[in-house]
Amino acid sequence: MLIVFLGDLVLFVAALWVAIFLRNIVGPTEQHFSAHILPFSILFAVWVLVFYIASLYEPHTVVLKSRIPSIILNAQAVNSLIAVIFFYLIPYFGITPKTVLFIYLIVSFLFISVWRVFGVQFLGLRRKEKAALFGEGGELHELYGVVNDNPLYPLRFVTSVDLTKLDGIDFESEVLERILGEGVSVIVVDSRNEHIAPILPRLYNLIFSHIRFVDQYRIYEDIFDKIPLSLIGYSWFLENVSSRAHFGFDLFKRAMDIVLSFILLCLSLLLYPFVALAIKLEDGGPVFYMPERVGEGSRPIRIYKFRTMRTMDEGKQLGENKDRITRVGNILRKSRIDELPQLWNVLRGDLSLIGPRPEFPGLVKLYHEQIPYYNMRHLVKPGLSGWAQVHHEKPPHSLEETKEKLAYDLYYLKNRSLALDIKIALKTVKTLLSRTGI
Repeated sequence: MLIVFLGDLVLFVAALWVAIFLRNIVGPTEQHFSAHILPFSILFAVWVLVFYIASLYEPHTVVLKSRIPSIILNAQAVNSLIAVIFFYLIPYFGITPKTVLFIYLIVSFLFISVWRVFGVQFLGLRRKEKAALFGEGGELHELYGVVNDNPLYPLRFVTSVDLTKLDGIDFESEVLERILGEGVSVIVVDSRNEHIAPILPRLYNLIFSHIRFVDQYRIYEDIFDKIPLSLIGYSWFLENVSSRAHFGFDLFKRAMDIVLSFILLCLSLLLYPFVALAIKLEDGGPVFYMPERVGEGSRPIRIYKFRTMRTMDEGKQLGENKDRITRVGNILRKSRIDELPQLWNVLRGDLSLIGPRPEFPGLVKLYHEQIPYYNMRHLVKPGLSGWAQVHHEKPPHSLEETKEKLAYDLYYLKNRSLALDIKIALKTVKTLLSRTGI
């Protein structure tokens, strides 16, 4: 971790230079940079300690890289607070860099996150650890194949054990001896599996061989960005999901929804006359379409869209509606302009900018009957864009695809945070610019 530590220090300094540059538009003079580098050097030492306390120099941050951005964001927020207190309590240095600190928080978060997630990998600093995988079913084979086929992952499975077939193997000679002989340092295990009880004492003894244990589903989530549906049960929701508000996050999220939707709505109003004229000239029908959807708490909401079809779609799949989409509507859909009126729903509080996409009541009823725990996605406010949408270019056309979408929605439900919302927003912007999404 020495090189990771040194990389952090270099990027602390680089982020300071960039923050001062952006603050002053032109590059900072030597005197200006020197005025900041001395007090900030003291802060760098404290900030590294905060990183250490936040476990950013621990082995699990190597294995579970998806947790890194949120950990870094929280650590840098604490670091910025420490800096504010430092400069106001110790006026000796003669500077109180309010704007520089704000810019620095953003720049350093980006620099350190990219360094930790990508730079460490490409420089070969993540030594591949030999691992063993204990699980069952499709997720066992999916995880084994993806990890071993991708050279960027820091693990390499040297063996796997299907827990449903333990009766047919000699565990001591076929499993334990290979684990110890191959130098396995990590065991990825489905500890919730009902078949694992007989071998738990022997796995426990491996702790004394300095072998680390990692939950299979944490690795699965980290790699696939979704919740394995085989895990889902009453206990999972009790452990990982709560309908009670995350007060600080929800308050900030709502404030950002109001500010950003108001700004975007005001800007988008410039397009409304032209869109309305185009819709009217084509078939003379209504400009807006206001379907009913299912919102937070399963309550019905009306969302606003520019009309893109000759008749209402009533929640049918896109393939069934293709012949009813107008020429103007096709352009509006591809450019996402038809979604702009939903900014009013965000301003009202029916929707958020980020969250699971709301569904038609008829489809929700159908999915609730056929997919266990489907209604859990309604614990949070639906959004204009969500975790499932940035992973799928098209809406689901089958029950299996809907289950896949639910796996991503449950991942968001469990892990929702400012860092994840920012990630979804950036991926959404990328999709809009590339015009690949639906």
